[in-house]
Amino acid sequence: MKVTDLDGAVKSSKAPAIARAAAILRLLGKADGPMGLQPIARELGLVPSTCLYVLRTLVGEGLVAFDQPTKRYRLDAGILTLARQYLRSDPFPGVVQSSLDKIASEHGVTALGVQISGLDHIIALAVSESEGNFSLSTRVGSRFPALISATGRCIAAFGAHDPARLRKRFDQLRWDNPPGFNLWKKQVEQARRDGYAIDAGHYIAGVTVLAAPVYTTSATPSHAIVALGLEGVISAAGPDRLGDTLRREAALVSASLGGGPSDG
Repeated sequence: MKVTDLDGAVKSSKAPAIARAAAILRLLGKADGPMGLQPIARELGLVPSTCLYVLRTLVGEGLVAFDQPTKRYRLDAGILTLARQYLRSDPFPGVVQSSLDKIASEHGVTALGVQISGLDHIIALAVSESEGNFSLSTRVGSRFPALISATGRCIAAFGAHDPARLRKRFDQLRWDNPPGFNLWKKQVEQARRDGYAIDAGHYIAGVTVLAAPVYTTSATPSHAIVALGLEGVISAAGPDRLGDTLRREAALVSASLGGGPSDG
């Protein structure tokens, strides 16, 4: 989380201490190794004394470990308990995995199962990578802005969101090759007609991303199946063919989870 993102989260939060704690956990989760107090505080733009207070609380809860000799912090095993409890409560990762494996194997792409959290963000809950010589890698737990790339077009197409809110969120996105709002709206309409969305090099230059919505108990998507690969690979394999596969697999997963676009 960038400093400006944390500032916004803290200011808008009714529980700023929780926002700071979440930012620290995400930072430690992404770090290549343990981190000291000053680097953590500097990265997140926190006053060191405030950062230390939050870190001590997280250590006390078993979510962060402190190494006395090096004075550094890292995630602790308590995180695993929370993760296991979450995975037991959400059947999506287990249900979607076979579909992701099929998509990755048949089309030579990286396939993701993501959870949609409104207009805030999406989180990768399941991943399958092709066995080719080169594949794009994404970790389970990775977070992305909700409206970015192909998944964002699905959210806009099937989520019944206020256009003014969509525009505000869209203007905050960072793309390698920004599509422009008018073009993006046309692509959203195309996604609504096709049942899947496509981003051809806008989000990440040279990478094509496709996504199809998954439904559980509401009329708006709760999850999505995503496929990404190099533009040349997907172009040669046929993006329409891949899109059709995503749409079919997303419908099967929705049915397994008891949902569908007509539910509500």
